[in-house]
Amino acid sequence: MIKIGNVELKGRVLLGPMAGITSLAYREFMKPFGVALSFSEMISDCGIAYENKRTYDYLKTSETDSPVALQLFGFDIKNTSKAIEIIQNTAKYDILDMNLGCPVHKVTKTGAGSSWLRDVDALKTYMTEVCKISSKPVTAKIRLGWDGKSINVFEVSHALEEAGVQGITIHCRTKEQGYSGKADYQAIRGLKKELRIPLFVSGDIFTLDDAIKSVNETEADGVMVARGGVGNPKLVTQIDTYFQTGEWVENATVKEQVEYARTYAYKLIDSKGEEMAMRELKGILPHFFSGFPGYKKFRLSITMNMSSIKDMEAIFHGIEREIGLSAS
Repeated sequence: MIKIGNVELKGRVLLGPMAGITSLAYREFMKPFGVALSFSEMISDCGIAYENKRTYDYLKTSETDSPVALQLFGFDIKNTSKAIEIIQNTAKYDILDMNLGCPVHKVTKTGAGSSWLRDVDALKTYMTEVCKISSKPVTAKIRLGWDGKSINVFEVSHALEEAGVQGITIHCRTKEQGYSGKADYQAIRGLKKELRIPLFVSGDIFTLDDAIKSVNETEADGVMVARGGVGNPKLVTQIDTYFQTGEWVENATVKEQVEYARTYAYKLIDSKGEEMAMRELKGILPHFFSGFPGYKKFRLSITMNMSSIKDMEAIFHGIEREIGLSAS
């Protein structure tokens, strides 16, 4: 059993935070597939501190969503501490996660995200204060370092543990890499033995084999699935089942994928309304059919011809007819 502070996880698969994707509806949809801990979209501490309504929407959770971590990013402890106090008074959550690895320029230019990796002393001071303020266990998400010449993941991890962080997820790329190239699991080999807190590995987890390889090479306690699970929720089941029982679960069929897509779509519609949900679904639903025969045609239908529930159902029925299945 993995414990993060007083929070017990019933599995070894974390659902990673993704901007524009890991809304409450997405997290509720993914949880039954075997997610042990899910994360909100990345939340600006300034947005919370300045009471931005859209930012507050990211704080929504539910009983189905538990256990869940709210992920903050910031660069000034004054803003961060105010945001934490507000969150503690308004939101229901289990863990506070600090994003110290986001590589996006609009985040790093402020001194937030992976910019913290360039000054370990300042990072340790900042995170020590965060851990003192937070009434919930604090975790952190980091990268290997700023670039290939400044990989300091061991030093940063030790500093975070000393600051009071109770769990670390490492995306095995540098800030400079962004999401290009390959995740380097070997770069954190041996780190787990030096830590007393849970360690999770992230980056390039698109198949069960990827998950097994990442754990074998890093000896991490678990894996964080992000992009690899979008449109492929059964990947979480495959990884969770293997680590729990050693059994291999077959890939999803097209029929299953249609049902998964339909279930997620209606959750998002219930949460955000038909018009907004349709806009978001145009970017997400195609992932459910990637790799299947006729994918390009399905993708075009979704992105070009879908503006209502009626349109969506027509596309789903068309996919089912295309593969010789009767619509359910």
